[in-house]
Amino acid sequence: MKTYSQKPADVEKKWVLIDAEGLVVGRLASIVANRLRGKHKPTFTPHVDDGDNVIVINADKVALTGKKLSDKIYYWHTGHPGGVKQRSASQLLEGRFPERVIEKAVERMIPRGPLGRRQMKNLRVYAGTEHPHAAQQPEALDVAALNRKNKRA
Repeated sequence: MKTYSQKPADVEKKWVLIDAEGLVVGRLASIVANRLRGKHKPTFTPHVDDGDNVIVINADKVALTGKKLSDKIYYWHTGHPGGVKQRSASQLLEGRFPERVIEKAVERMIPRGPLGRRQMKNLRVYAGTEHPHAAQQPEALDVAALNRKNKRA
């Protein structure tokens, strides 16, 4: 047997639409990261971007388990001395860009490097139900039906 190694020219990308309303952030991010990398395909090749394009809608209606809504802290540094800033998950979800909660969760599950950055460009996250990708005819993926733990009531 020879191991199959996919060439970048042979890659077929699909468009996938996921409705994040009521879904648990970490479980959703894990599924999205696997789709972006292409690990769900039998032709998965680690050094080739063969994942799908993923559209996530209703990012402002995701669920966090336990006390993460108040206790989970997102840190960043301004670059100046003493410039460490922080926000809680609830502040992010109620703020201007609630889609960043999902983007950060997925980004931290993708390998760092040039390939990971290219794969992250295939992710589109929107806070509401509207998205400008109807022309790509994305097929809906029901993440809540994959496992009963994926959705919070």
